[in-house]
Amino acid sequence: MKKVILSLLGAAVLFTTAAPSISASEVNLESEVNQVLGTPYLWGGTTSIGFDCSGFILYVLKKFNVEDLPRTSQSQAKVGTPVAKENLRSGDLVFFNTLGTGISHAGIYLGDDQFAHSSSSKGVRISKLADTYYKDRYVTARRVVDQKSYLSMVN
Repeated sequence: MKKVILSLLGAAVLFTTAAPSISASEVNLESEVNQVLGTPYLWGGTTSIGFDCSGFILYVLKKFNVEDLPRTSQSQAKVGTPVAKENLRSGDLVFFNTLGTGISHAGIYLGDDQFAHSSSSKGVRISKLADTYYKDRYVTARRVVDQKSYLSMVN
């Protein structure tokens, strides 16, 4: 009889335990980036069907109520506040000269020397600023996220 009762109790717990859910406060920059990792590159793309580098930035930062950014990486590099490389924090935008003609690529800094971006050859991915390719082509960084949005990104 005890075995039957314990089996019934175990089944009740198994079937009534809710699956974990993510509340709005648990959504952060890392989880937003992870949702679109691997999305293909699409020139002019601003949706999860495909992104170019600046479209990826617009898509992700919009999740944190940052909606007034320009469309291109060249224009994005002119807004916000300049940030020294050693003072980067999550959500800062990082800019690169990949074509030899000025700013031509951008990403979102994630912390720990990593940034997320939409690469023309590999789609949305995470790379390191210290990688030789990006280290040699790094131009500047800008802080475009206010304190409230920043806190929602990292909490």
